[in-house]
Amino acid sequence: MNNELIFETIVVGALDVNCYIVGCESHGSAAVIDPGDNSKTILDFIKSKGFKITYIINTHAHADHVGANGKIKESSDAPLLIHKGDSDFLTSEANREMAAFYGVSPSPKADRLLSDGDIIEICPDVSFRVIHTPGHSPGGICLLYNGFLFTGDTLFAGSVGRSDLPGGSHSDLISSIKTRLMVLDDKVKVFPGHGPSSTIGEEKEYNPFVRG
Repeated sequence: MNNELIFETIVVGALDVNCYIVGCESHGSAAVIDPGDNSKTILDFIKSKGFKITYIINTHAHADHVGANGKIKESSDAPLLIHKGDSDFLTSEANREMAAFYGVSPSPKADRLLSDGDIIEICPDVSFRVIHTPGHSPGGICLLYNGFLFTGDTLFAGSVGRSDLPGGSHSDLISSIKTRLMVLDDKVKVFPGHGPSSTIGEEKEYNPFVRG
């Protein structure tokens, strides 16, 4: 990433979700990826940088990743983006119950529904390409920018997302990872929804779920 780009990880909520803030310092704009909780911490960071939030992006709809959507949107009026495969679940009764269990707020509906291959321009210098990776959820996505890959709960360092929740499929998950992510350059850095970062090369070599 270039010197003008701000990249911050804020660990939020009961399940330690990695909320990523990616912004262009020169343009004063940023996207918030997976604001699962702790809206004040996220907004305080944005305010400290003098940024405007251009987008709120959910890698999938599970409550631990979307719990601060409403408060971030209310404060910033930024559009909320999610893949069309998870749009119904985002505001479903099941997700509201999950939100209550985690002690977070239910999410408002999305403003824009994403599809595979869509481009999300954060600022003139930074754009994400949407990679649809169903398996953890029907509408799970990863976001690729300039050798950086935000994988939500699709791929973790040394592991993969669970597939036993409604709409999940282990075979779809492994297929998504092998056919959509493992074809990327080994040097691409992986920033998952939970836990430490990795690289595509490291996952090819050491991740028991996708090795070989």
